[in-house]
Amino acid sequence: MGPRAYPALVAESVGTFLFFFVGAGSVVLVAQAGDAGPGLVGVALAHGLVLAVLVSALGSVSGGHFNPAVTVAVRLAGGIEWSRAAAYVLAQLVGAVAAGLALRAVFPEAAGAGSNLGTPALADGIEVWQGIAIEAVLTVVLVLAVFGTAIDPRAPRLGGMAIGLAVAADILMGGPLTGAAMNPARWFGPAVAAGAYDNWYVWWVGPLIGAAVAAVIYRYALEFSAEEGISPGTPEG
Repeated sequence: MGPRAYPALVAESVGTFLFFFVGAGSVVLVAQAGDAGPGLVGVALAHGLVLAVLVSALGSVSGGHFNPAVTVAVRLAGGIEWSRAAAYVLAQLVGAVAAGLALRAVFPEAAGAGSNLGTPALADGIEVWQGIAIEAVLTVVLVLAVFGTAIDPRAPRLGGMAIGLAVAADILMGGPLTGAAMNPARWFGPAVAAGAYDNWYVWWVGPLIGAAVAAVIYRYALEFSAEEGISPGTPEG
Protein backbone atom coordinates (compact mmCIF):
# COMPACT_ATOMS: atom_id res chain seq x y z
CA MET A 1 0.00 0.00 0.00
CA GLY A 2 1.17 3.51 -0.84
CA PRO A 3 1.72 6.58 1.31
CA ARG A 4 -2.00 7.36 1.37
CA ALA A 5 -2.81 4.07 3.07
CA TYR A 6 -2.86 5.24 6.68
CA PRO A 7 -5.05 8.32 6.20
CA ALA A 8 -7.38 6.16 4.11
CA LEU A 9 -7.64 3.52 6.83
CA VAL A 10 -8.32 6.18 9.45
CA ALA A 11 -11.02 7.67 7.20
CA GLU A 12 -12.65 4.25 6.74
CA SER A 13 -12.62 3.52 10.46
CA VAL A 14 -13.83 6.97 11.56
CA GLY A 15 -16.41 7.17 8.79
CA THR A 16 -17.79 3.74 9.65
CA PHE A 17 -17.95 4.68 13.33
CA LEU A 18 -19.91 7.87 12.64
CA PHE A 19 -22.19 6.19 10.10
CA PHE A 20 -23.20 3.45 12.51
CA PHE A 21 -23.38 5.63 15.62
CA VAL A 22 -26.01 7.78 13.90
CA GLY A 23 -27.71 4.99 11.95
CA ALA A 24 -27.89 2.31 14.64
CA GLY A 25 -28.56 5.02 17.19
CA SER A 26 -31.73 5.96 15.34
CA VAL A 27 -32.89 2.33 15.58
CA VAL A 28 -32.30 2.39 19.34
CA LEU A 29 -34.40 5.55 19.62
CA VAL A 30 -37.25 3.88 17.73
CA ALA A 31 -37.18 0.95 20.15
CA GLN A 32 -37.06 3.20 23.19
CA ALA A 33 -39.44 5.98 22.19
CA GLY A 34 -42.03 3.97 20.28
CA ASP A 35 -44.51 6.24 18.50
CA ALA A 36 -42.61 9.28 19.73
CA GLY A 37 -39.42 8.09 18.05
CA PRO A 38 -38.23 8.72 14.49
CA GLY A 39 -40.05 5.73 12.96
CA LEU A 40 -39.04 3.86 9.82
CA VAL A 41 -38.79 7.02 7.72
CA GLY A 42 -36.60 8.63 10.37
CA VAL A 43 -34.33 5.58 10.49
CA ALA A 44 -34.03 5.59 6.69
CA LEU A 45 -33.22 9.30 6.64
CA ALA A 46 -30.72 8.99 9.49
CA HIS A 47 -28.77 6.30 7.64
CA GLY A 48 -29.08 7.91 4.22
CA LEU A 49 -28.27 11.47 5.21
CA VAL A 50 -25.27 10.67 7.39
CA LEU A 51 -23.86 8.35 4.73
CA ALA A 52 -24.28 11.02 2.05
CA VAL A 53 -22.41 13.51 4.24
CA LEU A 54 -19.61 11.10 5.14
CA VAL A 55 -19.06 9.85 1.57
CA SER A 56 -18.87 13.46 0.40
CA ALA A 57 -16.56 14.47 3.26
CA LEU A 58 -14.18 11.50 3.28
CA GLY A 59 -14.45 10.16 -0.25
CA SER A 60 -11.38 12.09 -1.39
CA VAL A 61 -9.31 10.39 1.32
CA SER A 62 -10.38 6.75 1.14
CA GLY A 63 -13.18 6.54 -1.41
CA GLY A 64 -15.78 6.43 1.36
CA HIS A 65 -16.63 2.72 1.36
CA PHE A 66 -17.60 2.21 5.05
CA ASN A 67 -18.86 -1.22 4.05
CA PRO A 68 -17.01 -4.52 3.46
CA ALA A 69 -19.50 -5.40 0.71
CA VAL A 70 -18.64 -2.22 -1.21
CA THR A 71 -14.93 -2.88 -0.74
CA VAL A 72 -15.29 -6.46 -2.02
CA ALA A 73 -17.32 -5.25 -5.00
CA VAL A 74 -14.68 -2.66 -5.91
CA ARG A 75 -11.98 -5.32 -5.56
CA LEU A 76 -13.89 -7.75 -7.81
CA ALA A 77 -14.31 -4.97 -10.37
CA GLY A 78 -10.54 -4.55 -10.41
CA GLY A 79 -10.39 -1.22 -8.59
CA ILE A 80 -8.08 -2.02 -5.67
CA GLU A 81 -5.59 -4.68 -4.59
CA TRP A 82 -6.55 -7.50 -2.25
CA SER A 83 -4.14 -6.26 0.44
CA ARG A 84 -5.75 -2.84 0.48
CA ALA A 85 -9.24 -4.34 0.42
CA ALA A 86 -8.40 -6.52 3.44
CA ALA A 87 -7.03 -3.50 5.31
CA TYR A 88 -10.19 -1.53 4.50
CA VAL A 89 -12.43 -4.31 5.82
CA LEU A 90 -10.42 -4.53 9.04
CA ALA A 91 -10.63 -0.76 9.53
CA GLN A 92 -14.38 -0.85 8.91
CA LEU A 93 -14.90 -3.63 11.46
CA VAL A 94 -12.87 -1.73 14.05
CA GLY A 95 -14.99 1.38 13.48
CA ALA A 96 -18.16 -0.71 13.64
CA VAL A 97 -17.29 -2.26 17.00
CA ALA A 98 -16.28 1.14 18.36
CA ALA A 99 -19.69 2.48 17.33
CA GLY A 100 -21.44 -0.45 19.00
CA LEU A 101 -19.52 0.07 22.23
CA ALA A 102 -20.19 3.81 22.15
CA LEU A 103 -23.93 3.15 21.74
CA ARG A 104 -23.79 0.71 24.65
CA ALA A 105 -22.21 3.43 26.80
CA VAL A 106 -24.92 5.94 25.82
CA PHE A 107 -27.83 3.47 25.90
CA PRO A 108 -26.80 0.69 28.32
CA GLU A 109 -30.37 -0.56 28.64
CA ALA A 110 -30.56 -1.11 24.87
CA ALA A 111 -28.02 -3.94 24.90
CA GLY A 112 -30.67 -6.48 25.83
CA ALA A 113 -33.92 -7.61 24.28
CA GLY A 114 -35.58 -5.07 22.02
CA SER A 115 -33.16 -3.25 19.75
CA ASN A 116 -29.89 -4.98 20.73
CA LEU A 117 -28.18 -1.64 20.05
CA GLY A 118 -29.66 -1.53 16.57
CA THR A 119 -28.43 -4.96 15.50
CA PRO A 120 -30.28 -6.07 12.33
CA ALA A 121 -32.66 -8.99 12.89
CA LEU A 122 -35.08 -11.08 10.87
CA ALA A 123 -38.74 -10.21 11.25
CA ASP A 124 -41.20 -12.88 12.33
CA GLY A 125 -42.05 -15.07 9.38
CA ILE A 126 -38.88 -14.27 7.42
CA GLU A 127 -36.82 -17.39 6.81
CA VAL A 128 -33.03 -17.31 6.66
CA TRP A 129 -32.96 -17.87 2.89
CA GLN A 130 -35.44 -15.03 2.42
CA GLY A 131 -33.33 -12.75 4.57
CA ILE A 132 -30.23 -13.57 2.53
CA ALA A 133 -32.09 -12.93 -0.72
CA ILE A 134 -33.48 -9.59 0.50
CA GLU A 135 -30.09 -8.41 1.71
CA ALA A 136 -28.49 -9.47 -1.58
CA VAL A 137 -30.98 -7.55 -3.73
CA LEU A 138 -30.80 -4.44 -1.54
CA THR A 139 -27.00 -4.56 -1.71
CA VAL A 140 -27.12 -4.70 -5.52
CA VAL A 141 -29.05 -1.43 -5.46
CA LEU A 142 -26.47 0.17 -3.17
CA VAL A 143 -23.40 -1.06 -5.04
CA LEU A 144 -24.80 -0.08 -8.43
CA ALA A 145 -25.36 3.41 -7.01
CA VAL A 146 -21.72 3.49 -5.88
CA PHE A 147 -20.40 2.33 -9.26
CA GLY A 148 -22.77 4.45 -11.31
CA THR A 149 -22.35 7.74 -9.48
CA ALA A 150 -18.93 7.63 -7.80
CA ILE A 151 -16.72 5.39 -9.94
CA ASP A 152 -17.82 5.34 -13.57
CA PRO A 153 -16.07 8.22 -15.39
CA ARG A 154 -19.15 8.68 -17.59
CA ALA A 155 -21.41 9.50 -14.64
CA PRO A 156 -22.18 12.90 -13.13
CA ARG A 157 -20.53 13.55 -9.79
CA LEU A 158 -23.23 13.73 -7.14
CA GLY A 159 -21.08 13.42 -4.04
CA GLY A 160 -22.65 10.95 -1.68
CA MET A 161 -26.24 12.01 -2.37
CA ALA A 162 -27.26 9.13 -4.64
CA ILE A 163 -25.54 6.58 -2.42
CA GLY A 164 -27.31 7.92 0.65
CA LEU A 165 -30.63 7.89 -1.17
CA ALA A 166 -30.06 4.26 -2.19
CA VAL A 167 -29.53 3.30 1.44
CA ALA A 168 -32.60 5.24 2.57
CA ALA A 169 -34.79 3.64 -0.12
CA ASP A 170 -33.51 0.17 0.74
CA ILE A 171 -34.31 0.69 4.43
CA LEU A 172 -37.84 1.82 3.61
CA MET A 173 -38.40 -1.52 1.89
CA GLY A 174 -36.23 -3.96 3.81
CA GLY A 175 -35.90 -2.35 7.22
CA PRO A 176 -38.94 -4.10 8.72
CA LEU A 177 -37.86 -7.44 7.20
CA THR A 178 -34.10 -7.80 7.77
CA GLY A 179 -32.96 -4.45 9.10
CA ALA A 180 -31.69 -3.64 5.59
CA ALA A 181 -28.05 -3.64 6.63
CA MET A 182 -26.54 -4.13 3.14
CA ASN A 183 -23.31 -4.13 5.09
CA PRO A 184 -21.68 -6.90 7.15
CA ALA A 185 -20.06 -4.32 9.42
CA ARG A 186 -23.44 -2.70 10.13
CA TRP A 187 -24.46 -6.00 11.71
CA PHE A 188 -21.07 -6.80 13.24
CA GLY A 189 -20.54 -3.69 15.36
CA PRO A 190 -23.77 -3.61 17.38
CA ALA A 191 -23.93 -7.42 17.45
CA VAL A 192 -20.56 -7.65 19.19
CA ALA A 193 -21.45 -4.89 21.64
CA ALA A 194 -24.85 -6.43 22.42
CA GLY A 195 -23.84 -10.10 22.18
CA ALA A 196 -26.61 -10.72 19.63
CA TYR A 197 -25.46 -13.25 17.04
CA ASP A 198 -28.70 -14.89 15.85
CA ASN A 199 -28.63 -15.77 12.14
CA TRP A 200 -25.37 -13.89 11.79
CA TYR A 201 -24.61 -15.31 8.33
CA VAL A 202 -27.62 -13.51 6.80
CA TRP A 203 -25.78 -10.16 7.03
CA TRP A 204 -22.53 -11.56 5.66
CA VAL A 205 -23.71 -13.91 2.93
CA GLY A 206 -26.51 -11.69 1.57
CA PRO A 207 -24.53 -8.46 1.15
CA LEU A 208 -21.47 -10.26 -0.23
CA ILE A 209 -23.57 -12.09 -2.83
CA GLY A 210 -25.21 -8.80 -3.81
CA ALA A 211 -21.82 -7.09 -4.02
CA ALA A 212 -20.44 -9.82 -6.28
CA VAL A 213 -23.48 -9.68 -8.58
CA ALA A 214 -23.26 -5.89 -8.89
CA ALA A 215 -19.51 -6.05 -9.56
CA VAL A 216 -19.95 -8.64 -12.31
CA ILE A 217 -22.76 -6.65 -13.91
CA TYR A 218 -20.72 -3.47 -13.94
CA ARG A 219 -17.42 -4.98 -14.96
CA TYR A 220 -18.59 -7.31 -17.69
CA ALA A 221 -21.94 -5.94 -18.88
CA LEU A 222 -21.58 -2.19 -18.44
CA GLU A 223 -17.90 -1.84 -19.34
CA PHE A 224 -16.79 -0.51 -15.98
CA SER A 225 -13.60 1.51 -16.04
CA ALA A 226 -12.54 3.61 -13.06
CA GLU A 227 -11.03 7.00 -13.80
CA GLU A 228 -7.71 8.07 -12.38
CA GLY A 229 -7.59 9.98 -9.13
CA ILE A 230 -9.17 9.39 -5.76
CA SER A 231 -12.50 7.58 -5.92
CA PRO A 232 -14.06 4.45 -4.45
CA GLY A 233 -12.60 2.68 -7.48
CA THR A 234 -9.01 3.86 -6.97
CA PRO A 235 -8.63 5.12 -3.40
CA GLU A 236 -4.84 5.05 -3.67
CA GLY A 237 -4.93 7.56 -6.52
